[in-house]
Amino acid sequence: MENESTSSMVFGDVEVIRVVEWQGPLAPARDLVPGAGEGVWRDNEDWLAPDHWQPSDGHAVMALQTWVLRSAGRTVLIDTGVGNGRERPGSQRFHHWQGDFLGPLARAGISPEDVDVVVNTHLHVDHVGWNTRDEAGEWVATFPNAEYLLPAADDFHYGPRGDYGDHARPDDRLMYEDSVAPVHRAGQAVLWDGTHRIDENLTLESAPGHTPGSSVLRLSSGGERAVFVGDILHSPVQILDPAHNSCFCADPAGAAATRRRILARAAGERELVVPAHFAGSGAVEVRAAGDGFALSRWAAYGPGR
Repeated sequence: MENESTSSMVFGDVEVIRVVEWQGPLAPARDLVPGAGEGVWRDNEDWLAPDHWQPSDGHAVMALQTWVLRSAGRTVLIDTGVGNGRERPGSQRFHHWQGDFLGPLARAGISPEDVDVVVNTHLHVDHVGWNTRDEAGEWVATFPNAEYLLPAADDFHYGPRGDYGDHARPDDRLMYEDSVAPVHRAGQAVLWDGTHRIDENLTLESAPGHTPGSSVLRLSSGGERAVFVGDILHSPVQILDPAHNSCFCADPAGAAATRRRILARAAGERELVVPAHFAGSGAVEVRAAGDGFALSRWAAYGPGR
């Protein structure tokens, strides 16, 4: 399952291109979503496997991917993966990672110079890595013509003013210094809080809990809707019961409340839910079901380039 691919779909006047850099088994599912017991995975094996769960060893199957939106004449990237050659001693999976992120983008017809807006839904290592690249030993902005939209609360928390996330994780300082600080030095960083309208089709909204500045991006065009939820969801089992947090949620109570709120609106307004790391189809419609939610249908795509 470790591969790269591109595929696309259209919402009104907005084209959405999914660029998958990698997908495969990442970590034990019970570690990733600690509140979901073994029975949850086994009881839903018929649809969780093989795209989201590997029954043979209990690992969650996930993706590293970027969503490219062509909207109002501009090209918008949502999250930028891990990045190459990073010092990430706290995460052996991502330590000195080497991937071909720019290759799949190019095959989707997108060069770094074409990108107008980069959205980081939050500032975790696997969402900001390709914000920058190494040029002659210096980290520089990968997308020279883009504005980088950064949640202000995360920028404070993970930056020097917040003592690099209170040094709770050693990788946070490294992440900020190689993937965020260079964007500030280049004058390309735009901090926002609350809501931020990108254009007539796209709006960012704060959705704290996973991190202090976690956000979602809402797409609304031609009567069609989608919501790009970042890491509010790591696994489909969190749709069934929004109380189940990932092991990475900084504020568990806040993350669960945000997850329930986002899913309730998605169910009520028929927004396609687009998480950062779902493998398989990668996006899903949901409906209310008892105290939680159920999956209605997975997204359908046209052919990639």
